[in-house]
Amino acid sequence: MDMELLLLYAPCCLVLVLSSLYLLGLYADSRRNLPPGPRPLPLVGSLFSLGALPHRSMARLAECHGPVMALRLGTVTTIVASSADAARDVLQRHDAAFSGRSLPDGTHAFAHYTHSMVWLPTSSPRWRALRKVCSGELFAPHRLDTHQSLRRDKVRRLVSHVARLARDGAPVAVARLAFVTALNLLSSTIFSTDLADIDIIDDDSGSSPASSFKGVLAELNATVGLPNVSDFFPEVARLDPQGLRRRIESLFQRLHAMMDKQIERRLQDRVAAAAAASPKKEKDFLDVMLDYRGAEDGRGFDRQTLLSLLSDLFSAGTDTSAATVEWVMAELLLNPSSMAKARAELAQVIGSKPEVEESDIAQLKYLQAIVKEAFRIHPPAPLLLPHQAETTTQIRGGYAVPKGARVVVNVWAIGHDGKVWPEPDKFMPERFLVAEDDEKAVDFRGRDFELLPFGSGRRMCPGMPLALRMVHLMLASLLHRFEWSLLPPADDDKNGLDMTERLGLNLSMATPLQAIATPV
Repeated sequence: MDMELLLLYAPCCLVLVLSSLYLLGLYADSRRNLPPGPRPLPLVGSLFSLGALPHRSMARLAECHGPVMALRLGTVTTIVASSADAARDVLQRHDAAFSGRSLPDGTHAFAHYTHSMVWLPTSSPRWRALRKVCSGELFAPHRLDTHQSLRRDKVRRLVSHVARLARDGAPVAVARLAFVTALNLLSSTIFSTDLADIDIIDDDSGSSPASSFKGVLAELNATVGLPNVSDFFPEVARLDPQGLRRRIESLFQRLHAMMDKQIERRLQDRVAAAAAASPKKEKDFLDVMLDYRGAEDGRGFDRQTLLSLLSDLFSAGTDTSAATVEWVMAELLLNPSSMAKARAELAQVIGSKPEVEESDIAQLKYLQAIVKEAFRIHPPAPLLLPHQAETTTQIRGGYAVPKGARVVVNVWAIGHDGKVWPEPDKFMPERFLVAEDDEKAVDFRGRDFELLPFGSGRRMCPGMPLALRMVHLMLASLLHRFEWSLLPPADDDKNGLDMTERLGLNLSMATPLQAIATPV
């Protein structure tokens, strides 16, 4: 009987508690001089206004309420910046105040947020150490130059695989190939080995270690991107009502086990090499991480920190590059004149050389403009990762952002702002064809807040230099070696290409792009 009463009253008590917290939050909001925003519904706030593509929904709300907007999402106060000036406020003028991270519930799996460079506070010595070693040993220009031959090899395999598909008359799954290419580039740089075979990427049985790693990583990226009730109602997060934290923890466990094997194998190889007095081999990034010792305390990174960093690198470094390559190819297929200009530029710069070199990219101005335009229209992370206010801060307009508020920068809305970008929905790479010293020149390296695919400030993505080299090299090679066309249209699809978006960990195409390649 007591159990029956408990089951009867527990939901009522939970609703009462959440309602009370909601009302208290509304009362507090009314006294905090928040930016304008839509009137929230009881309990859920403006959650139902977000839909499946919140970057678009928030952009529409900003048209009514202004470039700095307050939303009540469940019981969480969220401040949304939707213009270049508002983004500059958040990411530059008040960078220190907004440098905290609003932690999604999934980051609590394996206490990931206490080890991850992505989620650690910028005041943390561990964050500074991880950022320093990644910037200096993985993404620094001299390190990237050292690994040019690796990237050349991975792109050569990509081109070879596309050539085989072209001979067989088979369509090319663009994102899938780009994903495996980026994955192998990272794994070769970090572990000195490939983690997937591009020639058998259609095998999803999970029977091989390579396909298993690729599958777990893809599933983790998809699961992390799912909307989670716990992120909007932190009061019930401990209950994990959707079971997403448990799913993420299970995927982390599988991913960590595979990376742990690489670490253990390397430790054993190092012991064996030392015992045999073997000549020292060139260090890869795993060696650098294992040898790291902090200048202050002489301590290295613990195993969990290593696993968290590697998980972040593989999650962020694969999907983002694959999605960008896919969007660029889709836009070029829909805009044949842009495709023709890109291929004409390649013919002029590359000539009869069979391969594109990284040193050629600097001369491919139109290709660079194409990538910028794709970043503007289809930013990989349209809302960036959520920031959190460390202190109550006054921003432009005299509005206050309360301590603990979630702060979101809608880079998709900024890229589609008609006041900044004429015909913002139109794919026009020519808008970026200005001299680099022209005051109208816009770049994506964090200084121009009209274009922020990698963010800005101390939380800016450190992997940008590698991502840019890989994306440009893949695209240039695919466009130089092949002509591209759409699949024959289906009866219910006039142009044969669905440009609908899907928002997960990154913004990708809801229907993966498949195209026909013809060798030149």
